[in-house]
Amino acid sequence: MVHFLYPLPWPRTLFLPDAQRDAQGHSLVQEEASPYSLVNLCLDVLIAELDKWCSKRPDGTLCLPEHWYFPHEIADKFLERMASQGKLTDRAASIFQGKQMNLKLINIQRVKLSAAAFTAAFCHHKLIEVDAALVDAELLAPDIIHALQSSSWIQKNLRCLMLDSAIVPPNSRLLALSQFTGLHTLSVANVSFCNEDLVSVSQLPNLESLDISNTLVTNISALLSCKNRLRSLTMHYLKCLAMKKPQILAVIRQLKCLLHLDISNHTQLRTGLAFYLLKQKNILPNLISLDVSGGINITDQAVESFLQHRPAMRFVGLLFTDAGYSDFFMAKQGLKVAGGANLSQISEALSRYRNRLCFMKEALYRLFTETLSLRVVMPAMLKLVAIGMRNHPLDLPVQFTASACVLNLTRQGLARGMPARLLSEITNLLFKATENFPNYQQLQKNCLLSLTSTRILTDVPFDRFDAAKLVLKWVCRRENPKMQTMAVNITSILALKLLPEEMEQLQEELLMAVKELLTIIRQKVAENLVDVTFLLTLKALWNFTDECPLACKYFIGNEGLATIIQVLETFSVPVIQSKVLGLLNNMAEVRELSPKLVTEDLMKHIIRLLHCNNLEMSFLAAGIIAHLTWDRQHWLSQDVQRTDLLQHLHLTIQNWPSSRCDMSALLSYRSLKAFSPLLVNFSQPEIQRWALWAIHHLCSKNPSKYCKLLLEGGGLQLMYDIQEHHQASAQVRQMVCTILEEFRMYFTSYRRPLQPQCPV
Repeated sequence: MVHFLYPLPWPRTLFLPDAQRDAQGHSLVQEEASPYSLVNLCLDVLIAELDKWCSKRPDGTLCLPEHWYFPHEIADKFLERMASQGKLTDRAASIFQGKQMNLKLINIQRVKLSAAAFTAAFCHHKLIEVDAALVDAELLAPDIIHALQSSSWIQKNLRCLMLDSAIVPPNSRLLALSQFTGLHTLSVANVSFCNEDLVSVSQLPNLESLDISNTLVTNISALLSCKNRLRSLTMHYLKCLAMKKPQILAVIRQLKCLLHLDISNHTQLRTGLAFYLLKQKNILPNLISLDVSGGINITDQAVESFLQHRPAMRFVGLLFTDAGYSDFFMAKQGLKVAGGANLSQISEALSRYRNRLCFMKEALYRLFTETLSLRVVMPAMLKLVAIGMRNHPLDLPVQFTASACVLNLTRQGLARGMPARLLSEITNLLFKATENFPNYQQLQKNCLLSLTSTRILTDVPFDRFDAAKLVLKWVCRRENPKMQTMAVNITSILALKLLPEEMEQLQEELLMAVKELLTIIRQKVAENLVDVTFLLTLKALWNFTDECPLACKYFIGNEGLATIIQVLETFSVPVIQSKVLGLLNNMAEVRELSPKLVTEDLMKHIIRLLHCNNLEMSFLAAGIIAHLTWDRQHWLSQDVQRTDLLQHLHLTIQNWPSSRCDMSALLSYRSLKAFSPLLVNFSQPEIQRWALWAIHHLCSKNPSKYCKLLLEGGGLQLMYDIQEHHQASAQVRQMVCTILEEFRMYFTSYRRPLQPQCPV
């Protein structure tokens, strides 16, 4: 059992990236490049295998082993990670029953729990903070309050309660909140919270921070009951407020202890309250934070005058107003501005308003316009965009505008300066957006455009299977040729990143894509046109069919062989011929397709290219012959032709240079398993020699990849078996020794021990 000897002081607030102070994102880059903490990794493993570690009660709920004990720092973190990963269900929440968990701070944002499970799991703990924002409608706000109220200790000691967006049934009140006498912070934003409820909570003896944004409050006079202790008041979008402006200001004027005031308004319902507040001279002298975003008639002059009379001000919210554009805001030291005048203000707005949909939309739009010609890498800004996307997954304007911002922040090489973990997060969010809005083509285009970044496509981890499904659909879209060409290029790279079994799962999409790619090739042949689209299409087919028998069968079944012969007869460009030969190599590796490839027209071209001066094309043509001829059963009625092909193969290999030589392009193989049947074909040494030449060439040019592949696939043992086989020729033995020497050099240089059963 692990004992935590020292307390782990996790912060309870979310520390967002500061794009204003850290424009280049140095702190964020360091954070993203650092490994996850050992505690988090351990907790994630425990969460993933919770059923394995826990026993089950008669009702099916989970129970921790009796000897386990979690101190509150670990228990709080464990609960938070379970909730954020969507694993906190009624069944799983039962592990927090009893005394093995010692919770103090519970964060159950966005979870789905029943009232009974909530009560049983959490209300016997000595809680000091409860964040139940955005909980599922199954757990109502009155149920949460009633459950917490069942503990007299919680009534006296609970300091912070967040009920944002929790559901209150009709004709229900939250008067019981007045029982929590220890409350310092209360948030009921977006809740059916009325005047009577406000009167009740205003009596709380320790209340210092109150958020009543977007509630049903019509009169705030009750706040006078706590005027001598209230330090923070947030009443954004108080749409039902029926008091006249002088009456509202009269109440606010008496809140002399107030340090933070938020009277921002929704962008669709703008009022003039902020305008009148800014004109007041003797009001809120201790204020250090004021948010008037969304207010009307807000000018630079009015805000400057207000701030100059309050030199201690540290923040002002001015988004969606006419203020924030003068030099005053650029020059004033220590003042943060959430606005739209520049990237600094926009980053502050993205940070402050991450949960406010109306302002998030506006901030993202401002960011998009400001970054149209961006040439600076800004990881902190990209992180803020990711937070906005994650917090508002079902809002189309947020997702669409954010996707456009991602393009601006990662295009033209900017992605190379971004941390891979951050790019992984943003890419997965983009694909999540396309799933949520499958019929919005422009959003899908933006996602597709983001994948044109080589950095993202090749180096960044993300769900490439889902990406392939999306991109393959775009391959079949003909309304936008440029987007189709882009999709073809992306799929050709994605195909090499997918496992063969994943490719097999894309049956429908793969069939449609192969048909469309063949259509493109036929069109280019008819036009006698060699362009980028043609070359990318050939490359995509080559990659699609790599160790994917299904794609090879689709290709043959859609008259692909006749099309490829047309290509060879029409174009003599080496770059085209090599791609065709690579594609045919993949076909030849599928045993059941071999008879269909042995046609007079195709063999004529293969023999011609086998004897050409281009080593790459000669090598590929030789591979086709080797794969087609290794199984004598396919040639029972054509043995003369098979013998002729093998003679051509023998003469060609004799004239090749050393296998350490360079080719015009380094060929790439997903694995080396296709070589195995060729290596043990002692009756046809030509075939065996081609396979050994190929393996040594690959291992000598890219040992870190191919020595490892050969070792993992049992190839090293196979080399020893060949060397000791009584039918192995002297030439074959020498080639095997050369390959083994390559292994020795590679593993010695990297100090990697070989498997004990295969000593070198």
